[in-house]
Amino acid sequence: MHFQISGKHLDVGDSLKDHVQKEMGTILEKFAIRPVQALVTFSRNRHEFVCESSVHLSTGLTAAANGRATGIFASFDLAADRMEKQLRRHKRRLKDHHRKRTSPIETTGAPQYILSAQDTESESAESDSLQPVIIAEMETDIKSLSVGEAVMQMELTGEPVLVFRNETHQGFNVVYRRNDGNFGWIDPGISG
Repeated sequence: MHFQISGKHLDVGDSLKDHVQKEMGTILEKFAIRPVQALVTFSRNRHEFVCESSVHLSTGLTAAANGRATGIFASFDLAADRMEKQLRRHKRRLKDHHRKRTSPIETTGAPQYILSAQDTESESAESDSLQPVIIAEMETDIKSLSVGEAVMQMELTGEPVLVFRNETHQGFNVVYRRNDGNFGWIDPGISG
C-alpha cells in the first residue's frame, strides 16, 4: 500500500510519518480491507491542527475522515478513530450484503463547477446574464454503484449528497442525507 503524508505550509517530521503509517496500517489490517492508497494531509487553522485522511480501497470506494485538535498527533488520532469506525461499519455492511462485488467500480468523467455563493448584485457580468459566477472548474468521477453501495460510499466520505450511475438501469441517481437523519433516493429512471 502507498502512503502519502504531507503538510500544507507545515513540516511533517519523520516521527509523525512513522506514527501515521503504523496506526493506519494497524487499522487497515484489522479490518482486512484491501487498501490501495492512503492520503493524510496536515494543516493548521489558527490554534488547531487539522488532519484530513482518506483511504482508497481496491473496490473503488473511498473512506475519508478529519480530525481537529490543539496537537498534531492528537488531530491524527481523532481522524484515525473516525476512520476506524467508518471501516468497521463498512465491513459489517459487506458481511450483511448479499451480493459480493467481484470487479472494480466503473467511473465516468464529468465536469464539476464551483459557483460563487456571494450576493453579486454589484457585479455587472452576472446582472447582465443572470447566470451565477463560476469560480472553479474541474473534472470529477461518477461511480457506477448499486443504491446500497452509494449510501455506503456516502457514509464513508461523510458527504451530504452523492450522484451515481445506477447499476440496474445505467441511469443517473442521487442519494442524499435528509434532515431527519434518513437517506433520500432520487431515481428519474423509475416512472410512477
